[in-house]
Amino acid sequence: MLSRIDFCQVCSSHAFTSVSSYCDSVSVSAYFSKRKENVMETVRPCGCKGIRSCLICEAEYEISKPNLKNELQLDFLKEDEAEELMKALDDLPWQPSQSGRRKQNFGPKCNFKKRKLQLGSFNGFPKTTQFVQKKFEEISLLHGFKTVEQCTLEYNSERGASIDPHVDDCWIWGERIITVNVLGDSVLTMTPYRGPITRYNLDYVSNYDFILKKGICDDTHSLGIDDNIVVRLPMPARSLMVLYGPARYKWEHAVLRQDVTSRRVCLAYRELTPPYLKNGQHQKETSEILRQASLFW
Repeated sequence: MLSRIDFCQVCSSHAFTSVSSYCDSVSVSAYFSKRKENVMETVRPCGCKGIRSCLICEAEYEISKPNLKNELQLDFLKEDEAEELMKALDDLPWQPSQSGRRKQNFGPKCNFKKRKLQLGSFNGFPKTTQFVQKKFEEISLLHGFKTVEQCTLEYNSERGASIDPHVDDCWIWGERIITVNVLGDSVLTMTPYRGPITRYNLDYVSNYDFILKKGICDDTHSLGIDDNIVVRLPMPARSLMVLYGPARYKWEHAVLRQDVTSRRVCLAYRELTPPYLKNGQHQKETSEILRQASLFW
């Protein structure tokens, strides 16, 4: 079952079954501040006080938790599927990447600074990975998702692999960022982005309508979230994670070196922004790319 996970603050260990929600704290604090009642340090009937809350006082005081738009499906891949997929991926050539990673990239060539897109040598995706994209059809959030880039990333603790905080480019990559965690447990570390709108081509987002209409433009500032907050999202092996909405545009995500304790392999999937899809103003530039993206070899 696909479950929505509100952003939460997790201890640095990989405790995938025990998390405490920072979002609860934000909501409770904001709620009582708005009421201007001196109850922040008062014990409520349920026993909670200050920014702490439980289901009882959340219902009584109508405390709602902000949802920053992250979805996680555990056991997206069956054990045998993950095992066979790893064998198939290791049969393909690996290329060195930055920060100790290795990669296998299937997609068009992109120049993010000049906003130039080329087909390059892209001719589709490995047949052995087709079933993964097919499984996306079972996820309602991914309705209409058309993969144009599939990137395999390997993180190895022996090389100190990591990835720095970043927002995926917003000129060409669409609003849903998919990660299929094939091998190894890890954690995605999220921090609010407070940089210029020109970075990551975030200024381009205003040029098009969203596919997901609801809640996309929620502002992290309006949620009362401190600039210094760090959010830790568990990424168990065989799970699927989707970043969208504020998680996509308002937060940077990273994989820290200390969170790579063994070999980790994931598949990252990206779609095009609406102007480059069918009926978009730049559809002619991507017609051949989209055709190749429907092929598996």
